[in-house]
Amino acid sequence: MTTDITAAMVKELRDATSAGMMECKRALQESDGDFDEAVKLLREKGMASAAKRADRATSEGKVGVMVRDQVGAISAIGCETEPVSNNDDFLAYAEKTLRTVFDGGDPASLEDERVELAAKLGENIQVVGTKRIEASSDEAISYYVHSPANKVGAIVRTKGGDPAAARSLALHLTFARPTYGGRDEVPQELVEAEREILSRSEEVLSKPENVRDKIVEGQLNKRFFGESVLSEQTWYRADESTATVAQYLKEQGIELLDYAWYAVA
Repeated sequence: MTTDITAAMVKELRDATSAGMMECKRALQESDGDFDEAVKLLREKGMASAAKRADRATSEGKVGVMVRDQVGAISAIGCETEPVSNNDDFLAYAEKTLRTVFDGGDPASLEDERVELAAKLGENIQVVGTKRIEASSDEAISYYVHSPANKVGAIVRTKGGDPAAARSLALHLTFARPTYGGRDEVPQELVEAEREILSRSEEVLSKPENVRDKIVEGQLNKRFFGESVLSEQTWYRADESTATVAQYLKEQGIELLDYAWYAVA
């Protein structure tokens, strides 16, 4: 009788070995669900060689963008040191990952190569994030990558406005690095937790009780939503009169349809 391999079993093995998802599934299938035997199989095949490095910080790496014929892709590949981020093998893997995403493929299909590269270079190599964007004929794709380090970049899909203005929006993303696009995306439990923290702060408790709630809401809007929500962030150009990203988009006649930003720093 063959043991059913569940997603939870695959995740447990992957967390323990840092091997790829498909490799973990195959190892579990070959070992008939025996966890220890699956770990042994992965080690024998060399798929768990990156496990000891998996918890190391990847504060270096490269962010790449490719845009052609109304299709765009962005990928961020992290490593541990600057020399490795400029290594030919690392750059080749980063480019292959970007092209795979651009072509509509799954970067997980390159998992074996990632593991082998990590073993070869002796560093933790991770796919920080990837995204593919398609635009219709009346839409535009713009991007910005901060050179020469190429450690942070962004891509946006917009409608209307000037292309240069859309590129400025991509630049803003690399500077302000929002967590959410709009307030409606923020989990309510997170908002309540932040509200609770602010209500207990010395700054608020030192004020008269009848004005505390108003102060908390003001701080929530400015410090929480104003920092983490893209539309409510202060526009990055201090020399412009624009107050927020939402105002900038309105002034420029731009509709933001989709975006992504990644950083390896």
